[in-house]
Amino acid sequence: MNHTLSPLDGRYSGLTKKAVKYFSEFGLFKYRTLIEIEYYIQFCKLTKTPLVNSEETLRTLYMNFTDYDFFKIKEIENQTKHDVKAVEYFLRDKFKELGETHTHFIHYALTSQDINNTALPLSIKDFLQQQLVPDLYLLSNMLESLTFLWKNDVMISRTHGQPAVPTTMGKEIKVFSYRLQEQLLKLDSFKLKGKFGGAVGNFNAHVYTYPTINWKEFGDLFLHSLGLERSQYTTQIDNYDNLAELFDCVKRINMILLDMCQDIWLYISQEYLIQKKSKGQIGSSTMPHKVNPINFENAEGNLLLSTSLFELFSKKLPVSRLQRDLTDSTLTRNIGVAFGYLYVAIENIKLGLLKLELNRTALDDDLQKHTVVITEGIQTQMRKDGNENAYEIVKEKIDAHEMDEVYEEFNLKIKNYVGYSTV
Repeated sequence: MNHTLSPLDGRYSGLTKKAVKYFSEFGLFKYRTLIEIEYYIQFCKLTKTPLVNSEETLRTLYMNFTDYDFFKIKEIENQTKHDVKAVEYFLRDKFKELGETHTHFIHYALTSQDINNTALPLSIKDFLQQQLVPDLYLLSNMLESLTFLWKNDVMISRTHGQPAVPTTMGKEIKVFSYRLQEQLLKLDSFKLKGKFGGAVGNFNAHVYTYPTINWKEFGDLFLHSLGLERSQYTTQIDNYDNLAELFDCVKRINMILLDMCQDIWLYISQEYLIQKKSKGQIGSSTMPHKVNPINFENAEGNLLLSTSLFELFSKKLPVSRLQRDLTDSTLTRNIGVAFGYLYVAIENIKLGLLKLELNRTALDDDLQKHTVVITEGIQTQMRKDGNENAYEIVKEKIDAHEMDEVYEEFNLKIKNYVGYSTV
């Protein structure tokens, strides 16, 4: 029996498992442990404090982070009522077990947000590079395959819902793969930033205790070693402008996919596209003939949920009272939820695309019903030939239902009037 509150952890858990290790509470504590250990190693190097253990031995504590480790930290948190402090105490005990003698340098001169605002962007960076971007490129490649497959299949386009000049199904799919690729280039090259600067971003305690060290340079190099850039001027928390910019990019990808889902839904309703029915599948509880476009509808709903959350994050996270309030804490815990809804949508879109077949008979039938759309080309040719009233003449012929002689004169076939639609 499933007692989860969110469908991401219940009904859709099979589709969101790729995001769990990055955004679950287990994942958050693992990334916090990573940051604490890497900081300790780099701090000891900087201050010429000898390590008892090798760097590799210390790193195994986060590389081999276990469920037992997670529950041990949670047990400590039940006493401290502070999650980052619980990680510090957990590592203190672990280091003592390893014989490490400088446990007083764990979390030295740091505030919790030095850990959180570094762990979070690092987890997002890893998720983007290892999961989301590759899967979106896979989706883009699927669209490119359909573009090639249907590049010569001419169909009526519709502007304002009305028949317009011919296009091809391949070209219309290409519009979405092109738009997606444009945003993927931005997402793939996006530079994530972290906050690392002490209690209110000034390295106060660092400078006071080690005044000869260039702590700003150290902070830059430390975050660079993690694949991040450091926000140079912050309060206690990150400015979050960088994450807001990232979320805006993801929102654009969401909207491109949503736009595509709606168009494919319409092509299915027009019977331009048909869906292969899997054995045993039921489309309607009362109408046996139906195969509903559920994958694209499901994707549309989840894209709306994802976008709504990213919109909230973009608006709220960059705003904090004075040097810090706590509203960012609960919001950032839900970033994985926004990515989770996006993941459900992506998986549904991929499943939906695999079911699609082109109904060329429906395309041809619709073309023959709307040959009048080629009058755009006819009146334009008449203009080229010097007739300034071409548009008005053709319009009168259309209204009088006298186009047959015009078609015969210009000998323009509707399937040949596609411009650069073949891709």
